[in-house]
Amino acid sequence: MPRITAPTVAEHRAAQQRALLDAARTLLARTGEAPSMADVAALAGLARPSAYQYYKSRQDLLHALVLDVFPRWAQRVEEAMRAQPEPADRILAYVLTNIALVAEGEHAVGNALAAVAPSEELNTQSAIMHSQLLDPLVGTLRELGAEDPAATAELINGIVHTATKQLESGTPQQAVNARVTELLEPYVRQHRSEDAGEQQP
Repeated sequence: MPRITAPTVAEHRAAQQRALLDAARTLLARTGEAPSMADVAALAGLARPSAYQYYKSRQDLLHALVLDVFPRWAQRVEEAMRAQPEPADRILAYVLTNIALVAEGEHAVGNALAAVAPSEELNTQSAIMHSQLLDPLVGTLRELGAEDPAATAELINGIVHTATKQLESGTPQQAVNARVTELLEPYVRQHRSEDAGEQQP
C-alpha cells in the first residue's frame, strides 16, 4: 500500500487521483494520444501498480478525465462572469475567458478526449457542458433585456467558435482578444450606459 502523505486516507486518495488526472491531461495535451498508465503514473510520481489502485484501466482514467475537464471549464467561465459587477461586462468576460481556456490548451484536451475516448458518456458530458456554459450567458442577456436571450447567446458563442479557429490557426491570443472586444464592445457599452442611466435618481 502506498505511503499515506495526507492527514486522512480519503484526502490521500483524492490527492493521488488529482495527480493522476493532471498527469493524464498534460500528456494528452502534449501528444493528442491516449497516454499509457505507466506514463501517467511516472509523471504523477507513482509506481504503475499504484495507479491501478485509483483507476482500473486507461479507459477508466480517460472517462474520469472527461468528467473532470469539462466541468472545470464551465466553472472558470462562471467565476469570471461573477467577478464582473456590471451585467454588460459579463458578456465580454464570457467570451474572453473561453478564449483564454482555448489558448491554455483545454480545448485541445477536449478534442483529444473525443478522439481517444469516444463514448456516449463523452457525448452526454459535452452536451451538458454546452448547456452549462450558455446558461449564465443567457441569464445575463435576459437581465439586459435581450429580445431573444437564447438566440443571442448562440450568436455570441459563434464568436467564441470562430475565435477558437483563429487561435488554432496560429493567430496570437492578444490579437484575437482585440478583435472580439472591438466587435462586442459597442453592444456592451450600450447596455453599460443603459444600466448607468437606470441607476440615476
